[in-house]
Amino acid sequence: MRNLNLLITIITVLVFWGCSRPQQKSVNTLSKKEISDGWQLLFDGETLSEWKMFNGGAVSGWKIVDGVLHNSGQGSDHGGDIITKKQYADFELYLEWKIAPESNSGIFYRVQEGLTDAIYETGPEYQLLDDKGWSSPLEAHQYSGANYGMNAPENARVKPTGEWNTTRIIVNKAHVEHWLNTTKVVEYELWTDDWAKNKAQGKWAETPHYGMAKTGHIGLQDHGGLTMFRNIKIKEL
Repeated sequence: MRNLNLLITIITVLVFWGCSRPQQKSVNTLSKKEISDGWQLLFDGETLSEWKMFNGGAVSGWKIVDGVLHNSGQGSDHGGDIITKKQYADFELYLEWKIAPESNSGIFYRVQEGLTDAIYETGPEYQLLDDKGWSSPLEAHQYSGANYGMNAPENARVKPTGEWNTTRIIVNKAHVEHWLNTTKVVEYELWTDDWAKNKAQGKWAETPHYGMAKTGHIGLQDHGGLTMFRNIKIKEL
C-alpha cells in the first residue's frame, strides 16, 4: 500500500510539473491554424526537398544541424546560393535566422534563373548582417532588414549574434514590406517612378533584370560567414 501511495505521489508531481512548465514552441512545424490559413513549410528540419541551387543542381555546401539550416560559412557569392523549386508571385514569407560574428547573408524574392550568374541581380534582397560587429562603415541600405541597395530600414533592432531574429516579407503585387522582430522596417512600391529613380541612381543601375519579375523563387544567400535558418514557411496571397 505504501508503494502504491508513493507511486501515485510521483505520478501526480510529474503531471503537475509537465503542465506547469513553459511549453516550447515546435520548430519547423505548422499549427492546425497555420495549415488552415494556407501556410506551407519550406524547410522541415530534415531535408532540403523544397530547394535547389540557384541556376540549377542539387543543393551542395549547405547542411542541416539539429533541425537548423546552415549555409557553408565560407561564402561563395556566385556558387552557393539556394532557391525554392517553386516560384511565388504574391506571398507572406516567415523565417527565423541568426548570424555569426562579422557575417553577411540575405533573403531574396521573385528570383529569376538563367539571366545572370548572380542571384542579387534579379531578385530584391532582404539584408542579413552582423550590424553591431561589422568591422567597416556601413551605408544605411546595408543594415539588417534593408532592401539592400535600395531602401534603408527604419527602427530596426537586430538581436545580438547567437540569438534568433524573426523576419516577415510580404509581397503583394507591387507592394512590399520587410518586417524584423515584429517591427515593419521597410515599405516600398515596385516599378513606380520613385522606385525607378532609386534604382537608376544606385547599385542596380546597370542590372536591367533587377526587381522586374512579377513572380519568382525565394532565395537564401551563402555570401560571407555563417548564417542559420529555421521555421521557414510561406503563405501565398
